[in-house]
Amino acid sequence: MLITIFDGVKDPRKIDQCTYEPGDLMAIALLTYLCGGEDYPDMAMFAEHRSGEFGLLPYTDRNPSRDTFERLFAALGTDYVRQCVVEHGKRIMDVMNEKQIAIDGKKECGTAPGQKGPKGDYLLHAWVTENSLLLGQEKVRDKENEIPAIPRMLDRLVIDGAVVSIDAMGTQVDIAEKIVGKNAHYFLAVKENRAGLLSEIQDVIKYNQPTSTYSVTEKEHARVETRAVSIYPADMMEDKEIFGRWKNLRTLVCVETERVHVSEGGRTEVQTRYYISDEDFPLAQYYGELARGHWGIENGLHRHLDVTFKEDKCRARKKNAAQNLSLLRKLALQIATHTQDKLSVRKRLRCASWNPKYLITLLKNYGF
Repeated sequence: MLITIFDGVKDPRKIDQCTYEPGDLMAIALLTYLCGGEDYPDMAMFAEHRSGEFGLLPYTDRNPSRDTFERLFAALGTDYVRQCVVEHGKRIMDVMNEKQIAIDGKKECGTAPGQKGPKGDYLLHAWVTENSLLLGQEKVRDKENEIPAIPRMLDRLVIDGAVVSIDAMGTQVDIAEKIVGKNAHYFLAVKENRAGLLSEIQDVIKYNQPTSTYSVTEKEHARVETRAVSIYPADMMEDKEIFGRWKNLRTLVCVETERVHVSEGGRTEVQTRYYISDEDFPLAQYYGELARGHWGIENGLHRHLDVTFKEDKCRARKKNAAQNLSLLRKLALQIATHTQDKLSVRKRLRCASWNPKYLITLLKNYGF
């Protein structure tokens, strides 16, 4: 049943000194997160009061303590846990062709609350936006180290036919080449860190007409947002040396966003973002959806980790604990989002804590 997805996890503890199987403890931790729990004491309480419902710990009358969970997750190798989470997600997803994979980093504020700005531990994520599934996770030290971590992550991923979107820090020539070399497409943000490329894009937009445009207006809460997308052939760039650096570069994209905050007296924000793509799809709407989709990793993953699962408040920092617990939170999030009903993710977790049948429904809908 549930613990079968953890069968491949190598137990790092001294077997003759352990009472509890690692698969049981990991299943309890996952179920704790699915019921809105947040930390090791919550896992210990779930083990005491509800583990029997799922056939866990049948070989002992004892209950694991918070220290038992802490020791296990600190010692577990992150590669084993990541493989369990990622491989099970792939089983419920069809082929990667035409999927969008958003790559972005998130600071682990709880592991080093005193470190501000770009310093500290980060987890780099590869997230399938359409399916809300984790494809990869890489730990890096300090924000700037995301650049060398992205190629390492790409080396482990099977991305044939997918579109890989990355924020401006990942807009690197070698990264674009690696994506194309793996039979995928890139959609990369361009900001001031690529001043020459940015200037060329702005000149093309200034002196030429777009080949396609698209505009959409959305109303949410007390905000009205309008996004206008325009695309241009990349070979319109005058500086052919800059143009030639980027493997198979075909399309330049401009997204202008206007946000009107109705509740603040009509305060208006205007933002212009630029992107490059190796695809030559002729409709601006397609690229607008990619730009919008990239933020799925922020809204669909990072925000839920902090707001719903309180990840930034987690102080687990011994050895591999922070990474392993983050992986289980992501698996819990994938399970909770896979059920389609009228409840928010937070309400689904709360309902699962009150109603054992609803918790079983969440698990069955995900394929357990």
